[in-house]
Amino acid sequence: MKRLLIYGVLIALVSCGTHDEKAKTEEQKPLGPLAKSANSEAFNLSFEKMLSDYYILKDNFIAEKDSLINQSARNLVVSADSLKLHELNADSNVVATAQTYTLGISAELKGLLGETGLEGKRKSFQLVGDQLYDLIRTVQYDRAVIYHNYCPMAFGDQGANWLSNSSEIKNPYIPKKMLNCGEVKDSIDFRPKQ
Repeated sequence: MKRLLIYGVLIALVSCGTHDEKAKTEEQKPLGPLAKSANSEAFNLSFEKMLSDYYILKDNFIAEKDSLINQSARNLVVSADSLKLHELNADSNVVATAQTYTLGISAELKGLLGETGLEGKRKSFQLVGDQLYDLIRTVQYDRAVIYHNYCPMAFGDQGANWLSNSSEIKNPYIPKKMLNCGEVKDSIDFRPKQ
């Protein structure tokens, strides 16, 4: 009887020891390589900078800081104008379409800078966001998920879209009255599947 008890304890210990070794081995498995982008690193960095400048502009509309809105818009013009489209791994038609969008974004931002009122600046911001949304889909930017949001109450119930790097709604059109008004209409995710 004692032998059976000792064997039982030994088997339990060996089993637990083997399980612990398996767990250690599983924990130490190396992660696979990061997914490779379809585009060059230079293009991705320039696109990331442009998106970052757009998000800063959006946040300044939420804060309703006119001088910061203008500075952010100027920064975004520079980012759009210096987007490395020649580094885009795509055919010439895609590159030409992307160039059209970047020129439109830059022109609309210059129009935004010419607006004197916040409402006019917001309308230009909406047009910038619409063109940036089309640009993202054209170049299939694959380094982040981008959320396409919509507020039906903006501009006297005409509605308006904007882009965000978060699914949390922070409305740049009517932030003081309805900061959380809106919904995610689309999430753009071209990241490679592993």
